[in-house]
Amino acid sequence: MESDRAVVERQLGRPPRAFRRVVVRCPFGHPAVTEQHAFDESGKPFPTTFWLTCSELVAAVSRLEAAGGVERWSRAAAEDPRLAASLERAHAEQRELRPELDLGVGGASAGAGSIKCLHAHVAFALARPGYELGERILAEAGPAWPSVCCAA
Repeated sequence: MESDRAVVERQLGRPPRAFRRVVVRCPFGHPAVTEQHAFDESGKPFPTTFWLTCSELVAAVSRLEAAGGVERWSRAAAEDPRLAASLERAHAEQRELRPELDLGVGGASAGAGSIKCLHAHVAFALARPGYELGERILAEAGPAWPSVCCAA
């Protein structure tokens, strides 16, 4: 059986940096979200804790970003108190998970109310269910899981 690290490397098209473990699997049993160490193999900070690896989900979220999704979701979080609270809770939870870096979801600075990367927010929502903003971004991307395995 192929190792998780080998599957993730194939999904990403390169060796994963700061790889710690798989935290979410797709319905086909393959890695979908990984957890990264706070520092990579060379000792450099790695700001993103949860990394989206399912190539179908990555592509769907990339389409959202290309269509102005980062700006749109940042604006939605700024205008909707419920989404703003969801974002702040996720940033606080992220800082608790990795206090040595004091960064929010996707490497956002402490106290930041903006969104830097939709992929990071979707990965966080999958790894830490209940993150409303990330779950809504995922819902906009389309079905949570592709109908065909992307890791095969």
